[in-house]
Formats: sequence, C-alpha cells, structure tokens
Amino acid sequence: MASDQVARRVFVGLILLSILLLCLVIRPFAEALFLAAVLAGTFHGLHNRLKRRLRGHGNVSAGLIVSGILLALLLPLGGLTAFVVAEVSEGARFVTQTVQKDGMDGLVNKLPSGLRGPVSSLIERIPLEQEQLDQKLQEQVTSQGGTAAKAVTGAVAATGTLVLQATMMLIALFFFLTDGDRLVQWVESVSPLRRGQTRELLREFRGTSVSVLVSTVATAGVQAVAALVGFIIVGVPAPLFFAGLTFFFALIPAVGAAVVVLLASGLMFLSGHPWAALFLAIWGVVVVGLVDNVVKPLLAKKGMNQHGAIIFFALLGGLAAFGAVGLLLGPLIVAFFLSVVRIFERDYGRPNPRLGDPATPGGPPVDPEDRRIVLTSESGEAITDVNLPPKH
Repeated sequence: MASDQVARRVFVGLILLSILLLCLVIRPFAEALFLAAVLAGTFHGLHNRLKRRLRGHGNVSAGLIVSGILLALLLPLGGLTAFVVAEVSEGARFVTQTVQKDGMDGLVNKLPSGLRGPVSSLIERIPLEQEQLDQKLQEQVTSQGGTAAKAVTGAVAATGTLVLQATMMLIALFFFLTDGDRLVQWVESVSPLRRGQTRELLREFRGTSVSVLVSTVATAGVQAVAALVGFIIVGVPAPLFFAGLTFFFALIPAVGAAVVVLLASGLMFLSGHPWAALFLAIWGVVVVGLVDNVVKPLLAKKGMNQHGAIIFFALLGGLAAFGAVGLLLGPLIVAFFLSVVRIFERDYGRPNPRLGDPATPGGPPVDPEDRRIVLTSESGEAITDVNLPPKH
C-alpha cells in the first residue's frame, strides 16, 4: 500500500495534469472568458442593484445587462453602416446620372481641380476598343482572382471568428453575473491562501479592470471630441460621422483615433484644400494622437492607486506582449504583483519598529495609531472595531 507522501505526490501530479487539460479546453475562448470576467466585475454593482429592484430575480437582471451591452455594440455599428450605405448609394446615383447626361467629360469637370488632371490621364490610358477592354479585364480577373478570393475568405473567416468570440463572451458574462458570487466563494474555499486574501486580490483585479475600461472609453470620447473640433474648424463634410468613426477606431489599440483624422486630411487634400489638410494632419497627430498617452493614464490612476508612469508602461507593455487584450492584462499583472507584495509584507513580513507590534499571524490586523482591532467578515469588509488599552 502506498504511503501518504507518495499518494500526495501522485495527487498533486493529477491536479497539474487536470489544470493543463483545462487550459487546453478553454484556450479557444480564453479571450472571450477573460473579457466576460472583466465585464462581470465591472457591472457587479449594477447587477446587485437591479437584482434588489427586481426582488431577487438575478437572471432577469443579468439578461438586461447583457442585452444593454449588445445594443450598445450593435446600434452605433448599425448607424454607421446605414450612413455609409446611404452615402455610397447617393454617390453611385450621382455618377450614373452625370455620365448619362454629360458623359465622362462632364463627370471629370465636376471633380476638384486637383483631381481633374490625374483622372483625365487615367481615362486616356483605358483602351477604347471593346475587345481590348474585355481582354484587359479578363487578364486582370485571371491574375488577381486568386488573391481576391483569399482576401474575401480571410475577411469572412475573421468576421465569423469575431462574432463567435463576442457571442461566447456575452454568454459567459450572463453566467458570471448570475453565479459569480458562488464562483468566488468556491475559489476562496479551495485557495491555499488565508481567509480574506483571495477576495482581496479579486477586489484589486476588479478595481483595476473597472479603471482600465472606464479610462479607455472616456479617452476614446475625449479623442472623438478633439477630432470633432478639428473637423469643424476645417469644414470636413459630415463631421459627426467622422467623429463617430474616431471614437470606434480609438477603441482599437492597433489602429488608433489619429488614423481617421489623417484619412479626413487626405480627403481634404484631394478636394483641393491643401492648407486645411495640413492643419488637420497636424491636429490629428499632435492633439488627437497624443491625448491617449496623457488622458488614459490620468483617468486610470484614480481607481488603481498607482503612479501614472507605472500605468503608462503597463498599458504599453501589455499591448506589446499580448496584443489588444494586453491593455487589460498589463495593468492587471502589475496590480497582481503589487498586491501580492503588499499582502506578503503585511501578513508575513518582519515587524516595523516604528509601527509597534505587528498583528497576530492569521488574525485581524492591528492599527498601531489608535490601538484598535479591525474585525473583518468573510468578504474582507470591516464589520466592527474593538478598542485596545493604550500601550505603556
């Protein structure tokens, strides 16, 4: 019969094996589950308030929150898509009517002066004979058909993957909201840490996640407003549309808000306004592009209790190491490190002579200034203070 030590080692090996297999199972949806956990922590307070108002119907509260997030994603996207489709349809109708009425020369004359020469040269290079035109088109289709098919297939696959990940995230968010408290209780019960330490780490994660999410959305809003000011100054057509694009592109770390401003600057240049285009390009790089590096660390600092430089490098380092999701992972990793060091110093570190006697290991912490014991509940929240006699 195997000894207890051998059995313990075998069982530890089985636990490690099960963790490895679990990681393989959740790996395809790791980002979706991570974002769902972050959103669940962010909306935990709102979920509890709605749950109380709905007389304990947690499923209904979670369903309302998930539906709200879904609408917040779909409505602006649908509005932008409808605007683009309407503008493209109007442009196609204008081109068709102009060509039918005045021919290609009439269409060229309606272009900005800076575009008339290049477009006229391009039209002159197009073969006028129908057979030559058909031959050219056939050659281009044959040579570029494979590339186009690969591009379309890749775009469809990427879109399908994005929709699948978003769907999995919303489903996981619903269950995290409804069963999150029981999940936290289970994690704390199986954690080898002392009572309260696991919840303290989870609270630190939730606070960091909320700060990063709020700062990201708020920074995108600030960049969109700054871009809107630039669009209005130079007279960009449909400034609200471009400001909306700026907001959404600001949420994409690999792209950024300045791309939309530079695109609008290029359109202004092609339409015959070079000085306006130059001003808008400078505005996009200096104001819109750099405000992200200033506003986001300042906003995130308020809820993370960390130095602004630490947050700045955590955001950039996480983005470089993990991609877009690194904007959350970077600050979370830094918060995890600082929390672990702080808890170890408080509960296991050597006593500080300036602070008097440390707290009893495993017991409630002692405040050396007023000699009180802070009793905490299982959730880690203070429930009462017990006065101690002053030291002599």
